[in-house]
Amino acid sequence: VQLQASGGGLVQTGGSLRLSCADSGRTFGSRAMGWFRQAPGKERDFVAAITWSGGSTVYADSVKGRFTISRDNAKNTMYLQMNSLKPEDTAVYYCAASKVQYYSVTYRDYGMDYWGKGTQVTVSS
Repeated sequence: VQLQASGGGLVQTGGSLRLSCADSGRTFGSRAMGWFRQAPGKERDFVAAITWSGGSTVYADSVKGRFTISRDNAKNTMYLQMNSLKPEDTAVYYCAASKVQYYSVTYRDYGMDYWGKGTQVTVSS
């Protein structure tokens, strides 16, 4: 599993960005995936997760209704569409993959086992 996040950048408040996470491995379609973010001086926080098929998703309350997680298993790629961005969304965003098909809300990391390098998202006020 080798994850690479991309699509970050600088955007004004209210703007949109779409992040992508590509997996160069051959088992992408059998894994749950997720997005997390870490703001300066803060712990890494959960953003969203999706099951192996895309049939189930879950979001942090802070992004619900603004962000949408999705995946294209044919392209080995996961996405995070971010709309109505706020300055508090500024962070490094990381994508992650689980060893199994389903995420687990029991754990802080939602059962993720593999982590990619992050992509910076900066929202200016």
